[in-house]
Amino acid sequence: MSIHQPSPMYSPEQENICTTSIKVPVKYGELIVLGYNGSLPNGDRGRRKSRFALCKRPKANGVKPSTVHVACSPQAAKAISNKDQHSISYTLSRAQTVVVEYTHDSNVDMFQVGRSTESPIDFVVTDTVAGTQSNGDTTQTVQSTISRFACRIMCQRAPPYTARIYAAGFDSSKNIFLGVRIHDTNPQTRKPTSDAESPICLFSCQEKAAKWKTSDGQMDGLTTNGVLVMHPRHGFSQDSRPGVWREISVCGNVFTLRETRSAQQRGKMVEAESQELVDGSLIDLCGATLLWRTAEGLSRTPTLKQLEALRQEINAARPQCPVGFNTLAFPSMRRKDTPDEKQPWVYLRCGHVHGYHDWGNRHEERDGRQRECPMCRAKGPYVPLWLGCEAGFYVDAAPPTHAFGPCGHVCSEKTAAFWSQIPLPHGTHTFHAACPFCAHQLSGERGFVRLIFQGPLD
Repeated sequence: MSIHQPSPMYSPEQENICTTSIKVPVKYGELIVLGYNGSLPNGDRGRRKSRFALCKRPKANGVKPSTVHVACSPQAAKAISNKDQHSISYTLSRAQTVVVEYTHDSNVDMFQVGRSTESPIDFVVTDTVAGTQSNGDTTQTVQSTISRFACRIMCQRAPPYTARIYAAGFDSSKNIFLGVRIHDTNPQTRKPTSDAESPICLFSCQEKAAKWKTSDGQMDGLTTNGVLVMHPRHGFSQDSRPGVWREISVCGNVFTLRETRSAQQRGKMVEAESQELVDGSLIDLCGATLLWRTAEGLSRTPTLKQLEALRQEINAARPQCPVGFNTLAFPSMRRKDTPDEKQPWVYLRCGHVHGYHDWGNRHEERDGRQRECPMCRAKGPYVPLWLGCEAGFYVDAAPPTHAFGPCGHVCSEKTAAFWSQIPLPHGTHTFHAACPFCAHQLSGERGFVRLIFQGPLD
């Protein structure tokens, strides 16, 4: 992906999501969707974008649990039907449902993430398809596995602005239903909805979700496909190492992973670990993975201006194709359907950088999967190079010297090494490393290669 001007929704110099004409509110952090190199393929629009800034709200909208009701008592029915009352309903059996009322918490700001475009969702996230940045195809051929109301993040309004994640989000009627929802047949109390989907999807309903009563009498549960979180060890830096993937419950408790994403049996509770997000925490919603960057962490990442300066520095060195002797240059415009004529290409097996050529390309090799490097005779994929321009994915500000395979996205060595070690959830029970800029599964021995440029002969 070529370096390009920042989208209208983000600029490193102007936090325009948070900016007001009078005062810039406190920024808690940002959520960045893996697989998008700076913006969505068709551009960032409204609540659908590749990154979302969480800033201190003018007025707190957080909630916390309060009264517990056993349904179907009049109090439970009232809590569910009250448009101004947040509640979570846990259906344990046909004869037993527990409703937990939530009250206002003036110390917390709540942000909700999910696939739904309804107003309670602050950040709309859809399934990430590997390679959509390279071909512009955003067609979804399979049903989404991301929950319409996937999760909520609670940020403390006072320093140190701690952010905590919880599975499931409140729907437009301020309810979360774990299990088949309680049917309110009274038209005077039933909450209206304009959603055209089937009744099972009218609310934040997790019909197959695991739910249970805890030893101290409280309620808790998991969403159908789960919300997974991984906190990196040693922070998000050059020394970062992968952590362990855990599942977060509706009440924010931490569990080991289920056998599969939607298994009915929950994992074991990990009491020593917290749902508190740290710089570099990864959040997987079963279809999209988000990176959490704190405001402090973002202040240490390279800006787009710095990445642009690194690009110009590479081009100023006038790298040349070792065979055609033409000067190569990373383009500064947005990526096009076809590479620029000066675009550098690389043999991923050895790392030798060339210009595009057809020399020695046998008929059976023309799909680009296997090409023989003219410099060292190594055979492997031959792909164009694209600079990674989503600064939030970088663990340092070092020069872009390495490329991921098989996609050819270029970044610093430490950044490539970090992401090549991260096992990202894929499907219902598998994990694999992927390029953060395009979500392609990494290939090769290490998943990335050091680039070998040839300088000008003059």
